[in-house]
Amino acid sequence: MSSGRPISEPTADPLVQARTRLAVLPQIRSWVLWPVVMAVVVLALGFSAKYIPRYTPAELSVDQEISAHHDGFLNAVALTLNTLFGPLGGAVLLAMACLYLLLVRRAPVNAIAFGTVSAVGWLSCQIFKVIVGRHRPDQALLANPLAPESASDSFPSGHVCLAVALAFAIHYLARQTSWQKPAMGFGIAMVAVVALSRLYIGVHYPTDVLASVIAASAAVLFFTGLWNRYATAAIARITVLARFGPIPARADRDSI
Repeated sequence: MSSGRPISEPTADPLVQARTRLAVLPQIRSWVLWPVVMAVVVLALGFSAKYIPRYTPAELSVDQEISAHHDGFLNAVALTLNTLFGPLGGAVLLAMACLYLLLVRRAPVNAIAFGTVSAVGWLSCQIFKVIVGRHRPDQALLANPLAPESASDSFPSGHVCLAVALAFAIHYLARQTSWQKPAMGFGIAMVAVVALSRLYIGVHYPTDVLASVIAASAAVLFFTGLWNRYATAAIARITVLARFGPIPARADRDSI
């Protein structure tokens, strides 16, 4: 096997297949339509939460109830997740994952795909934050605010968007392997725990975390269509990547 050359034809080598697993991502048929519909749903949720009277006070009562029953251990867990899935922590997480795939696993295609899927899903929240501009819960109304924030970027949650995007990336990497079901279970649990932690800390409303799941999923599903059409050709032109591992010269589309 010559792992440092572009692969122009499908190979039966299981090692090469594993290292180029993400050359083609699972893609839904209507990869433009459904993400657009999902984005509309996110915007509808955001503007409803922002402008319908009594919507926000009702959601705030959830945060207030949770804040009144904080626990020392859970506080530590929630604050750790707050840092780990925050802007700096998230960037470090992605960098470490991509470097591991590139330098240890010798899988440049997987490294790029994992990083871009995660980044696209994560950063999608910024678009909706700017458009909706919902203020975060008033920390003065909480019994025990753990991470006081008062900006107008509550909707949706960037932390949850990152968790969702990572769950997709991990699932894609483990797809059609013995790790598929454990990876899916881990991804779902990770999203649920991070979402609950944002409510626990009191920096988001329930609608914020729900919309985050939809927003990040929409971004990833749309991106898979673009990746399958343009990524392989683009990566093949970056010849230096072949020094790290196999680079497929082309890939057939895969739909689910």
